[in-house]
Amino acid sequence: MQNKAILLMAALCLLLNAGLAQSPGNTGFEGTVRDEKGAPVAATVLIRETGKGTTSSAAGTFSFNTLPPGHYTIEIRGLGYKPLLQQIKLPLEGNRPLSFRLKPANSQLSSVTVWGRSATETVNRQSYNVVAIDAKKLYNTTLDVGQVLNRVSGVRVRETGGVGSDVSFSVNGFTGKQVKFFVDGMPMDNFGSSFQLNNIPVNFAERIEIYKGVVPVWLGGDALGGAVNIVTNTTPRTYLDMAYSYGSFNTHKSSLNAGYTSKTGFMLQLNAFQNYSDNNYWVNADVADLESGVYTPMRVRRFHDQYSNQTLVANIGVAGKKWADQLLVGITLGNNKADIQTGNRMYEVFGGRTRKGNIIQPTLKYVKTNLFTKGLDLRVNGRYNLGEERSVDTLFRMYNWLGQFIYKDKNNPAAPGGELSRIDYKYKNNNGIANVNLSYKLNEHHSIVLNDVITTFNRKGKNKFDPDNEADRQPKKTTKNIAGLGYRFDWDTRWSTSLFAKHYYQASETNTKANGEFYHQTGTVSRLGYGVATTYFLLPALQAKVSYEKTYRLPENDELFGDVVNLTGNPDLKPESSDNINVGLNYSFAVHQDDHFMADVNFIFRNAKDYIRNQLQPVSFEGRAAMMPVNTRNVTNRGIDGEIRYSYRHIFTAGVNATYQNLRNNTRIEPGSTVQSQVYKDRIPNIPYFFGNGNAALSIPDITGKGSLLTIGYNLLYVHEFYLRWPSQGDKDTKNNIPQQLAHDINLVYSLANGRYNIAAEGQNITDKPLFDNFSLQKPGRSFSIKLRYFFQENHN
Repeated sequence: MQNKAILLMAALCLLLNAGLAQSPGNTGFEGTVRDEKGAPVAATVLIRETGKGTTSSAAGTFSFNTLPPGHYTIEIRGLGYKPLLQQIKLPLEGNRPLSFRLKPANSQLSSVTVWGRSATETVNRQSYNVVAIDAKKLYNTTLDVGQVLNRVSGVRVRETGGVGSDVSFSVNGFTGKQVKFFVDGMPMDNFGSSFQLNNIPVNFAERIEIYKGVVPVWLGGDALGGAVNIVTNTTPRTYLDMAYSYGSFNTHKSSLNAGYTSKTGFMLQLNAFQNYSDNNYWVNADVADLESGVYTPMRVRRFHDQYSNQTLVANIGVAGKKWADQLLVGITLGNNKADIQTGNRMYEVFGGRTRKGNIIQPTLKYVKTNLFTKGLDLRVNGRYNLGEERSVDTLFRMYNWLGQFIYKDKNNPAAPGGELSRIDYKYKNNNGIANVNLSYKLNEHHSIVLNDVITTFNRKGKNKFDPDNEADRQPKKTTKNIAGLGYRFDWDTRWSTSLFAKHYYQASETNTKANGEFYHQTGTVSRLGYGVATTYFLLPALQAKVSYEKTYRLPENDELFGDVVNLTGNPDLKPESSDNINVGLNYSFAVHQDDHFMADVNFIFRNAKDYIRNQLQPVSFEGRAAMMPVNTRNVTNRGIDGEIRYSYRHIFTAGVNATYQNLRNNTRIEPGSTVQSQVYKDRIPNIPYFFGNGNAALSIPDITGKGSLLTIGYNLLYVHEFYLRWPSQGDKDTKNNIPQQLAHDINLVYSLANGRYNIAAEGQNITDKPLFDNFSLQKPGRSFSIKLRYFFQENHN
């Protein structure tokens, strides 16, 4: 059945190619981009009226084809140069190539405002509901990737604490593993704990793409409601970018990004970053008297919450060869250590539990455009993680929030045990990922893409204090394969449509215990998904988007087998499925040359079945509450998010965005019951449903001389309160809720020598409000930091 569908899609592509001709009367043009000295510049070239874009070659040349006659605005942007706008009229007289000259910028990479419609406009104007962030504008901040994403409409990043804490990401109500993460189009499934969303500095990325709902087929993952693609700068060049910051709670962050490309094509890339924090911020907690058991509310410091991580990503190879645009072999190395201060609630306070991890990941990347024939492009990626994770709990003690403790065995302080259970558990997940992407552009109207991703998982572990534990020796294996075929039809520069199909396959193996014995348990899943995305420019500045997808999300390994810390596994989980519909409008216009406005609104509908969410289990091992993923049969979401932005020249920008999402339990009759559920049509608990951001930035060029720039920025975060459990149950006045969040951040960036030397100061949560992303788990209060950054890039004349 699935094979027939894929063959039918391929046949449709060929028929459309044979039956449709180019629009009559279309024309095109060629051009070159150079600097003031006449040297070629690698730049992004965009036609504003159509959203169609390209990049200039190493020789500075570019071209556009099949454009209807008329007037167009050409926007050209190059790293380190001022943006250039120029009006042209097609067809050109004499069809002579155009020549564009870029002037050096006063500064670069210094703005601290998320601006989703500038250099990333080509991505933003796809037919998908996508927002792209130009990360280069944030390089002078201390933000990590998670904090950057938290300022995007429709997105919430929830953390359990400070630097390196557990993080949960959601897009339009879909959360956690329902949203997939990629680096340069490759899934991040096998990076382990040493490479996570909230420990990756923004300097690691060149651009961050957020796909809300429908995910393009070339991102080969089983995302249910969205995806994030972190795009790094792999362009062959010679540069150095290094930064260091120090902040409150003894927080140190540093990063080093460097690249070298020789004239012969030899290429070396290096990315390294480090994070450390004591995370000893103040919290409001109930402090127990360890003798009497009486609790007293107090303001105390966290005392067992240190976090550190170091990561190195290195690649070496060649570029610009006839047989390979890029061939790189590399290694990703990293480690992390985190103290565990609390459990899922702050009344659980620990003084000795820790978790550790490392990553040892060899990688391979091969890219070739125009393979054998023009328009046929191949991309191959592979990596395997040999790293190890470790969970340690060896102190037979009970702590309170003052750091005081008593021995659980008062008569024998040296008695073995742990705060929860005595454990020193080491395990390897043995993750491997391979990806092959083959795309073929038949002509200006038709293109096809085939993408396949296979992942493997085989957890093996042992508890040092219980090496013969039978449960630890049970297999925990999965194999997953996601294959996709897509077709794109561009009728002209105003209308583009994509059709695609995805096949999802997963095999899992484990043993489950019943009646005192382990029983072998295997499972396989095979599903076929499909979708369509289309965009049409109603006016040159008014774009409409519509997309639909029938998609599946296969249970993740931690959901099936647990995470050995706070999540209990559930091997009986079923795959999630969802029908996703997106409808969006974007209007971008200029009142005159200096003032620019952008308005964007998106409507969403989600109908998810077997929805997986983490649910607090009242009783688990040691009598402790723990989270377990469970299936909720049917969940619907109707929502809207929007954004309005304004800019005046390159001096002032301001914007505001807001999101409302209405997730409802649509399961009328619960399994095993014959009556209507008490929570039928109830709002899904423990998920924010109304939130937004506001920000503004003022830039003053040449404030202390030519090439200097001072930027002052502000950001506001608002999250409306929401209930921890079902809203319709319990007393409204006594129900547990996550309170309203209102946080104010300020920043100041000073740049010299056109962005070569930079210094930034930041203040976060400057009103020192208690902030909670999760019930009772308090986040840091007011904090300050300072960052120094140096950037150098070799210019080839």
